[in-house]
Amino acid sequence: MSNEFERFFELQDEASKAAFIESRGDELTDILVASLEEALSILETELYPDTVH
Repeated sequence: MSNEFERFFELQDEASKAAFIESRGDELTDILVASLEEALSILETELYPDTVH
C-alpha cells in the first residue's frame, strides 16, 4: 500500500474515532461518505489511467 493510501486512512480513522466518541452521528456519516468517494476516485484512476495516443 502506498504512503498516500496509508496517510488517507490514518486521517479518516482519527476523524472517525473522534466523531464516534463525541456521538456526532451526522458528522461521522459525512466522514464515511467522503472516505468512500475518495476511495472510489483512487480506484477509478487506477482502473482507467490517462493514456496518450
